[in-house]
Amino acid sequence: MDNMQTRGQGLTRQEAAARLLTAGANTLPAGSKRPAWLRFLSQFNNVLIYILILSAIITGSLQHWVDTAVIVSVIFINALIGFIQEGKAEDALDSIRRLLSPQALVVRDGRQQHVDASLLVPGDRVILSAGDKVPADITLQIANSLRMQEAILTGESLDIEKDPDTIAYAGTLVTHGNGAGTVTATGKNTEIGRISQSLGAVESPETPLTRKLTRFFRYLAFMIVCAALAIFVFGVYVRHLPVDEMFMVMIGIAVSSIPEGLPAAISIILAIGVRIMARRNAIVRSLPVVETLGNTTVICTDKTGTLTHNELVVAHVVTAEHAFTISGVGYTPAGQFFHHGKEIVLADYPAAAGMLHGAILNNDAALQLVDGEWVLHGDPTEGALMAFALKAGHTREDIHSRFPRRAEIPFSAEQRYMATSHADSAGKGVIYVKGAPEKLLGMCRLQMDGDGKLESLQPDYWRRETELLAANGERVLALACKKTDVAPDALSPEDIESGLIFLGLFGITDRPRLEAAPAIALCHRAGIAVKMITGDHALTASALGRAIGIPGADKVLTGAEIDALPDGELAKAVEGVNIYARMFPHHKLRLVAALQGNGHVVAMTGDGVNDAPALKAADVGIAMGKHGTEVAKDAARIVLADDNFASIAAAVEEGRNIYKNLRYTIQFMMVTDFAEGLSLIISLLSGLSLPITPLQILWINTVTSVTLSLAFAFAPHHKDAMNIPPIQQQAPFFTGRKVLSLVFHILLIALGTIAAFLLMTPSMSEAGARTVAVNVLIGFQVWYLWSLFPARTARSENWARHYMPVLLATLGTLILQLPFCYAAWMQKIFSTQALGAGEWLVIFSLSGTILVWHRIENAIGIRIRRQSPTTAS
Repeated sequence: MDNMQTRGQGLTRQEAAARLLTAGANTLPAGSKRPAWLRFLSQFNNVLIYILILSAIITGSLQHWVDTAVIVSVIFINALIGFIQEGKAEDALDSIRRLLSPQALVVRDGRQQHVDASLLVPGDRVILSAGDKVPADITLQIANSLRMQEAILTGESLDIEKDPDTIAYAGTLVTHGNGAGTVTATGKNTEIGRISQSLGAVESPETPLTRKLTRFFRYLAFMIVCAALAIFVFGVYVRHLPVDEMFMVMIGIAVSSIPEGLPAAISIILAIGVRIMARRNAIVRSLPVVETLGNTTVICTDKTGTLTHNELVVAHVVTAEHAFTISGVGYTPAGQFFHHGKEIVLADYPAAAGMLHGAILNNDAALQLVDGEWVLHGDPTEGALMAFALKAGHTREDIHSRFPRRAEIPFSAEQRYMATSHADSAGKGVIYVKGAPEKLLGMCRLQMDGDGKLESLQPDYWRRETELLAANGERVLALACKKTDVAPDALSPEDIESGLIFLGLFGITDRPRLEAAPAIALCHRAGIAVKMITGDHALTASALGRAIGIPGADKVLTGAEIDALPDGELAKAVEGVNIYARMFPHHKLRLVAALQGNGHVVAMTGDGVNDAPALKAADVGIAMGKHGTEVAKDAARIVLADDNFASIAAAVEEGRNIYKNLRYTIQFMMVTDFAEGLSLIISLLSGLSLPITPLQILWINTVTSVTLSLAFAFAPHHKDAMNIPPIQQQAPFFTGRKVLSLVFHILLIALGTIAAFLLMTPSMSEAGARTVAVNVLIGFQVWYLWSLFPARTARSENWARHYMPVLLATLGTLILQLPFCYAAWMQKIFSTQALGAGEWLVIFSLSGTILVWHRIENAIGIRIRRQSPTTAS
């Protein structure tokens, strides 16, 4: 502190500027955001792209410059699409960051002034008040009833009292009182900064889609290289064909077998899914994580703010003879009062009327309507009490003007109560005391009955009511009062040790969101386990779990119990427990590791700095957009704009739809590409000319295939998406009869393409026959797309609206094929020729054979399904 050389009047403007040059801006490093050039280069890191680059090099060395140019264009277009989509995701997150413009109240040049928090330097003198977010690590010199909310660092939801010489940490919130101190650390040197830098040691897991595609692409690359080399050797040494011609055949096989359009199609489908998710308040930072959501088997969610509103509310009031229920959500002063289910006027009950006055007078919080939303200034518990009183029609200003405060005893952890003294217009006084029920019961001898008369205190009754409220997951506060002839101008504990009248109990809770229970039921139906994590007491956690329908809510595992379990036993325990209480951020990290070790795909929510390692380690880290820290957002792959669990469930549903559409896309492109490659191999082995050229194959793979596959991106939602369990991580894309079906389709398309070429060769030039063959293959693609597209689930559904994506994709492909066949410049590039009506009749007839095969396949499939129960028996 001595090194800070801070005077009482604060730094001068010149000193602050000099220190800013030395210490740097008071901001955190940008985190995991990669530079643009690195994001662009990463798009080329794919084994299939390597083969295409090699193909471009070979065609260039053979001086086939048109082929080289087209292949290079395909490579760069694919990279550009992936690069642009990743950039859009980062821009969406930056827009959330720009919503906040933190300011700090400092003393500089001997006067108070507001400055941008990023300009704070070590040695600045900062003033803190209730509602402020601490802008840097500050050593306090003044602390007047100062309490801080440090949940972003510790995970602990209870406020922390601060004394002089303690530290107020950057990013924490002042909930009560005021103070001042000297900045001791800024930016990356703060406690938050040190934690954010430690994230480098935590690795983000690879997504299931990335793992499957990487494995599939490596296998495919191996097969392509082996097939191409084998054909090259066969052509050169068996059929004695020229080497340069066989190099072009190798290129043709490689180009035909590589799904050049697949990366672009996947990126576009994922990008469209990202836009849909953004409309449902889930901002995706990494495209592949969209699919990972669809495979999620466990969602670990915070309680506060995600399943609940993160705004406390008085739910119940208990007096000596009555129990009242209060409706409403959060700090909005709108709600009704009920007694035995009947709406009542609370002020008609004397003890409750006293509690209304005490809730306002013994209270330092204020509620303000800002842009149509009620904003709390002060302690959350006091905010709930203030909203409770305002619901009865009182106003803070009116009650405080009628009963001005004369003295107070601030709340402290040792005393466990707060006392205030007030005077009425006649000069008589009343003291209100609120605090822990067990503390106030020891300070009272009397209670107020239903008629407002005094009677002997009944401690057993109040303890029983306290336990009932606590078992319901509510925080319980008691309120007592004392009448005096004169309002004292000073209060001491001795003034309230006797003569207090016990008025009643407040049951305070953070109500669950209305959408939480249906969203959890939806996840449960989809085979996804929802595990609730909270820093609250086990009873509170269990009560909320039951209220929102989490299965097995009575079984709770605490953070202390997790610490006591070895990794092996923890892995077993987590499978049967869905409620976790008294949890700290390091417990989250162990929970993620245990679940992943059991083979689960884990989604984890978090908002605090210490949550960041668990968010990064989870398969899907989900940060809160409204109340989350920047460190948490940087570590997460998804940011929730509304901090709502229902948005997670909606994102999972969207992820499942996207995953299913991706499987259709991959199946569609694989069948086409393998059929192209097979047609070349069969032709070469049979001594035939190639039915299609490498450039024509590139046209099909990168233009028509992508255009047609986009229909899947706009396919209607699958109605059963959330009625089936998640797909296992190790499950391949295609199994069983599906593989057999794909083989038959590949054979049919390959043989149909060769047949078209052979059929037209006697009556047309080679270029014309190849043009027919290309269009036959594309015709197969169109009909195959129609067969794959999800069928209507109800006859009442509008046919045209349901199939509009396929209709538009088909129309788009037809429009593209017209210049491909008839435009002179495209004829020159792709060696095509104009076709007549007779040729188009051949194209439609040959490609239409796939529809006949589908009727046969469906009939066989139906017969097998009907016979399978009998066979099984």
